[in-house]
Amino acid sequence: MGNSGEIENAVTGQDVDRVALDAALLEALNPVAASLRARTTGLPPDRMWAADPVEVSLSVLAAWKVVDEEVKRLTAIAARTAGSYGATYERLGAAWGITRQGARKKWPDAVGKRREPSTLELFGGRAELSWGEVPGGWCWSGRGADGTHSAAEDAGRSFPTKEEAAAHAGAFLKEHAE
Repeated sequence: MGNSGEIENAVTGQDVDRVALDAALLEALNPVAASLRARTTGLPPDRMWAADPVEVSLSVLAAWKVVDEEVKRLTAIAARTAGSYGATYERLGAAWGITRQGARKKWPDAVGKRREPSTLELFGGRAELSWGEVPGGWCWSGRGADGTHSAAEDAGRSFPTKEEAAAHAGAFLKEHAE
């Protein structure tokens, strides 16, 4: 009987986690749904939910679509980050509950060959993003519009993802705009 009790406790724990997740997602969804509903109806906030239940339900569905797209975007970032730290498609698949091939299809750029250099031009400045084998991560080197030069290597930094390096380079370029 010990096994059935353990299974029951595990299911109960999973149910508790799912209820907590549902509550958090619904709380996060409310402002998105309200914003979408206000834009579509033009009604004041105190009246926008006083409508045909089908229309209200469709507004909620539209809000879930926004959330779904954001979750997919954040999932892809998490997969690329794991890949940049050395995770294989086999491990990505295991974490997601799919095969290695499924992970490769879902996140084709998460592992390996994403190390091509690129250029970022913002706020009148320019930064080069590149993979550094020695620091073992993404680096950037840039010149702001005001002529100031800086690089991630100057601070002994590298970043696990190209996106993170680009964010730091972008912050530098913004800080040194004319």
